Amino acid sequence: MSVSERSLRDTRFAMRLSLIFGVAMLVGKCAAYWLTGSAAILSDAAESVIHVIAVVFAAFSLWLSVRPADDKFLYGYERITFFSAGFEGAMIILAACFIIYSAINKWIHGLRLEHLGSGTLLVLAASVINLLLGLYLMRIGKKNHSLILEANGKHVLTDSWTSFGVVGGLCLVLITGWKPFDPIFAIAVALNILWSGGGLVWRSATGLLDYADPEIGTRLRKRLDDLCLELGVEYHGVRFRMTGQRLLIEVHLLFPHEVAVGEAHRIATVIEERLPECLEIPSEVLTHLESLEDHEAVHKSEHYTGRPS
Repeated sequence: MSVSERSLRDTRFAMRLSLIFGVAMLVGKCAAYWLTGSAAILSDAAESVIHVIAVVFAAFSLWLSVRPADDKFLYGYERITFFSAGFEGAMIILAACFIIYSAINKWIHGLRLEHLGSGTLLVLAASVINLLLGLYLMRIGKKNHSLILEANGKHVLTDSWTSFGVVGGLCLVLITGWKPFDPIFAIAVALNILWSGGGLVWRSATGLLDYADPEIGTRLRKRLDDLCLELGVEYHGVRFRMTGQRLLIEVHLLFPHEVAVGEAHRIATVIEERLPECLEIPSEVLTHLESLEDHEAVHKSEHYTGRPS
């Protein structure tokens, strides 16, 4: 089994695990709310509903992202990765808004809490399970460069922190007997996950807008400097963007007039094969061959229709 096949298998297994545990956590939290009537537990259960919806969409996005390119989508379907992360972030924000609304509504209409001990234990168990699952999903997502799985792991961790916050509020109610701790902690948790959801939406937007990571740019240019010095060529016009699973790199190589096309192509192929070695993510390099002596004049020519240098 190749590395890419093993990575895909691990990613799919992790996504299935996330869906199974997501449904189980939802059932447990609904049972805890039915026992207690707690606004904080209701908010936690609502976040789990959103989580299950987001996992289903993430699983679909993962399936679609690995489909090969076809005659309608020539570059493949990988950029659904960014849309999936944005959707998950939006779901987190929606859950936070519902949590704040339900907590305030219950506070206004009177707080009635029962069987807090049993409910708190149920939510605590869900918190620990989600913490372990979220850390696992984040690890597998980063290892296999899957933004979809990484975003899902972040959502699971968000669900875990939400649950821990709920447990903290319920413990204070049990200790002090002051019921407003319940909605106060629910609102505090909601404000925290708003930040997490906003971060995912921002990451989605920057990915769709082809944000160029300065750290990756520095590493690329350092590697290009070394390769071009070794092979006796120059370069300019470096561009790169993430598809969600791969890094696509473009670079213009400058060759003297006397270099034959065949030799220039051989050198360019060497650079295409060796440039990704400085990166930790799958990369594809596309080179454009130009004449060193007159490339600027060609770019400035009124007959030139390509991108200016």
